[in-house]
Parts: sequence; structure tokens; C-alpha cells
Amino acid sequence: MSALLLIILAIVIFVVGYLTYGRYLAKTWGIDPSRKTPAFEMEDGVDYVPAKTPVLMGHHFSSIAGAGPINGPIQAAFFGWVPCFLWIVIGGIFFGAVQDFGALFVSIRHEGKSLGEVIEENIGHRTRILFTVFAWLVLLLVIAAFADIVANSFIGASFGGSDSNGSVATASLLFIPLAIGFGFLVYRKNAPMSVATIVGVILLAACVGIGLACPLNVSKNFWIGFVFIYIIIASVTPVWILLQPRDYLSSFLLYFMMAAAVIGIIGATIVDPSTTAFQTPAFTGFAVGGNYLFPTLFITIACGAISGFHSLIASGTTSKQLSNEKDALMVGYGSMLIECVLAVISLIAIGTLSVDGSQNAVKELLGLEAISPTVIFGTAISNFFATIGFGEGAVNATKTVIMLAVSCFCLTSLDTGTRLGRFMFQELFAGTEIGKKLKLENMYVATVITAFFGFVLCLAGYTKVWPLFGAANQLVAVPAFLAVAAYLKKIGRNNKMLYIPIVFMACATICSLILTFKKNIGEIVAGATGTALFTDVLQSIIIVPLVILAVILIYDGGKVLFAKKAAK
Repeated sequence: MSALLLIILAIVIFVVGYLTYGRYLAKTWGIDPSRKTPAFEMEDGVDYVPAKTPVLMGHHFSSIAGAGPINGPIQAAFFGWVPCFLWIVIGGIFFGAVQDFGALFVSIRHEGKSLGEVIEENIGHRTRILFTVFAWLVLLLVIAAFADIVANSFIGASFGGSDSNGSVATASLLFIPLAIGFGFLVYRKNAPMSVATIVGVILLAACVGIGLACPLNVSKNFWIGFVFIYIIIASVTPVWILLQPRDYLSSFLLYFMMAAAVIGIIGATIVDPSTTAFQTPAFTGFAVGGNYLFPTLFITIACGAISGFHSLIASGTTSKQLSNEKDALMVGYGSMLIECVLAVISLIAIGTLSVDGSQNAVKELLGLEAISPTVIFGTAISNFFATIGFGEGAVNATKTVIMLAVSCFCLTSLDTGTRLGRFMFQELFAGTEIGKKLKLENMYVATVITAFFGFVLCLAGYTKVWPLFGAANQLVAVPAFLAVAAYLKKIGRNNKMLYIPIVFMACATICSLILTFKKNIGEIVAGATGTALFTDVLQSIIIVPLVILAVILIYDGGKVLFAKKAAK
């Protein structure tokens, strides 16, 4: 298979999916451009702030992207490129984009409230409490993991990192005041968006240039402390000051990265078609290395097909900034399909480097002691440019910009995740006696508590429970679909398109958790000791309530969906 043919095929399919199925959903659900959105109805200058459509598109896209659409396809490619590609395409159009669009839609129809509040109004109080606690805990894991990823991407050469890492750190720091200046000009000085964008992108390129010339050389411990201080401040700062402009400008990094990848694929195919031919087999089997295609593939490729985390963003920050309902299709459904294109590019990256779809094969090929999906992605894209005839300096610069883009989106997801955690914590204690007495409803208190537990989890070793994140993340998609389906039933709209995603994702997550539990128990019985024993026991203890939670959520949601309407 040629990488060029695959990327063209993917883009055509996603465009057709947006124009047909996406528009069908908008019409079926009753998108109404004349309705006033929560961004205007409840504008408070902090969280509820109307955003220009390109700016909101940038925020949403940057927040949902992160490292997920790069990591997932690369980690799942050992099953072969065909099942990965099919899941990205089918999952993206009929699962992931539907979830993101649906979560955004129901939130704007409920005063921009988060998914937990929507669930309470349409399914029940118990379901809302369980979901909110569960989602908050998932967000703590996201905060811990992404903080560690960002800190690792900033480590200087003298502390086990590299000059490329230092360049990423410098550019990222310079990017913060640039974003603040952009927001001030656009939202307070009413500078034309087109002019501000051109200037902003030029200055963004300057930040990258300065980063390449002046890499920072600082330790990981410093960066972990810096990141948590940053997210505490960033997540309570009015969105127009930092979140909106930073995410909008940072989206250009991802657009550039994707455009560069496509140009590289086209150019390399013309110069030497063998460099863009897939080395990875089309299909390697339903059971590979002790992993089963179902459910492993559908849990591993989350972002890029469907990720429960996206529904929290759509109903948490994006819904509070949407200026017009008609833009929900582009922002919710469209952003997800763009992410799917990135996932296909990631699949091409591993597919053109690895003879068996494994990261170990790439590690041996490159002669590296350690490797990550980001390195694989950056190496593959820079190799395309090397084939075209770019010099070593240009190839290294390309790899650094790709690392910067990934780091930038992890930081964006980290900031957004902390803000979402703050929303959920506040909602959990809203109107309660303990909430009033301990001021747990206060945005600053909720933010500090959320960031603190994320910090503790980061230092304590989130990696011990991170293998459960995939299933936990995908489990969030189930109540998201249930909430949308229940609301559509309530307003008399067709919700049948959500039934298959609900059943499929419920089965995938529960099966994944049960298989992990079985593996852990087997290792314990076989005599696991030390850290391995502790990890197996900890994961097994966590899995039990997760499965019980899944069953309760499905039961409560099912009762609402299949209950007969009361006679009028």
C-alpha cells in the first residue's frame, strides 16, 4: 500500500462523511442558528465568553488532539494497518465525531453545563454523581500523565534530555506572552482577526526560531513544579486572555505539522516511491502477542477514532464559548475528523518504518535505546523530507517543530483538563452544606484541590494505573452517548443512531477491564513480587468498581431510553 494513496483516500472519505452524515445529524437533531447560545446568555468574562469561530475551532482542536492521535495508531499497528485504518475511519465518522458533536449540542441546550449536569437532568441524580466523581478521577490521571509528558519534553541536555527538548521549552515559554498579547489585541482592541492572525503566526515562527537558537537547560523537577503552577493560574484566568488565543495560535502548529506530513508524503512518493510504501503487513491476526484485536484495538486507538475525554471538553469549555449553534457541526464534528486525518498520518509513520508494526522494530532500525510514538512520528516525517533532498539542518528543524507541536498540545490538554476538573469539582459540591462550609464551590479552591491531587498522583507514579486509562477514558463515552440519546428522546428527536455506539463502547470497555483483571490475577497466582505484585493488586482493586460503575451507568441510562412515555 502506498502512503500517498492511503492519505488521499482518508481525506476524501472524511470530507464525504462530514458533508453527508454530519449534516444529517445537524438536521435530525434540530440545530437552530437563531437560538441564543450560553456564551451570550450567561456571559461572565471568565468561562462564558463568545469566541470567534476560527478561535473556538483552534481551542477545541488543540484541546482534543494532544498526543493521543499520534500514540494510539502507532501502538496498535502490530495488528496490521488495515484494521487500524478501518477503525479510524468508521470510528471517527460514526462514533467519535458523533460523540463530540452530541456532547457539545446537549451542553449548549443546557446552559453550557458540563456532561454531569446534563446527565442529572435527563437520566438521574445517582447517575450524575457517579459519573462526575468518575470523570474527575479520570481527569486527575490525565493531569498527572500530561504534566509528566510535558516536563519530559522540556528536560535540558545536561539533565538527560537534549537540545531539541530545550528548544521546545524555550519556544513554549515565549508562546505564553505571545498568546496573551494576541488575546488583548483581538478582544480588547478589536484588531482585525486576519491581521492579528498573520502577525501572530509570524511571531509564533519567531518563537520557534529563538527556541532552536537558544535551548533552555533545566531539570525535570523544575519543569514539573513550573507546569503545575502554570495550570493553576491558567485554568482560572478568563478564557479570552490565554486559553482562546493560545489554543487558536497553537492550532497552526498542528495544521503545519499535518500539512508538512502530507507534503512530505507527496514529495517522497515522487522522488522514491519505496520510501512511502508500507512495510507493516495489512493484517497480522486477531490475537497477537497475547493481545486480542477486540477489545485491544478499540481501546488503544482512542483519540483519532473516539475518546471519552473529548466529550468532557466539548461540554466543559467549548460549549461556553460557542457563538452560534450552526458552528457546532464544524467545531464538534469537523474537529474530530481533522484529528482522524492526523491518526492516519501516524499510522503511515509507523507503517513505513516498521516491518511488523512494532515499536521495537523501529528502535532496532534507528539504533536507539529508547523510543516513543512521538519520536517515531517525527522520524518518519523528517525522513520524507530527507528523501526529497532537504539538508540535515532542515530535517532536524522539522523534527523539533513536530516535538514542539506535540508538547504544545499536551500542555493545552493539561490546562483544559484542569479547568474541566475545576468545573466538575464545583458542580459536585454546588448547593451542599459541606460545599458552602469549606468553600468547595469556590473556583480557586476547586482548582487548587484538583491540581494538588494531580500533582500527588504524578509524583506517586501514575504509570502504575495508567494501563487502565484507555478503558476508563473510553468508558466516559458511554454515559456521553446515553446523555445525548436521553435528551433527544426527551425533545422527540431520532436517537437511534446512538444505540450501536453505546452497546459497542460498553462491550469494549467492560471486556478490556475483565481481561486486564484476569491477567493481573494470573500474575498474582503465578507468584508476582515487588513492584509487579503491587501494580497487579492496585489495578485489580480499581477494576472492580469501574466495572460496577459501567453496569450502573448502562442500567440507569437504559431505563430512561426504553421507558414508555407517560400518557398525556
